[in-house]
Amino acid sequence: QVQLVESGGGLVQAGGSLTLSCAASGSTFRIIAMGWYRQAPGKQRELVATITSGGNTGYADSVKGRFAISRPNATNTLYLQMNSLNPEDTAVYYCKAVLIRASRDYWGQGTQVTVSS
Repeated sequence: QVQLVESGGGLVQAGGSLTLSCAASGSTFRIIAMGWYRQAPGKQRELVATITSGGNTGYADSVKGRFAISRPNATNTLYLQMNSLNPEDTAVYYCKAVLIRASRDYWGQGTQVTVSS
């Protein structure tokens, strides 16, 4: 299993930037993909961005061109660089890890991002 701890959330004005981090520990060698998800009040959790162990990335249409996911050299830290933030990006952001031969995915506890207009 793995443990995931997010950090870097906070309050930012519209148009600003934030970088989220997700530190993974435990059986990190089993990670085949990681991702960022977010959940706004009253809404379902939604995919933001994903990255495979091979470096392939994917993004939700709403964040393409503004957000960038990275995991430098398949290290144990996942990042989400968020630029041109707008109030619709306000949510709790969660990190997820997918492990090979695992019965479930692993989630962090979340970090709050609030964008003021």
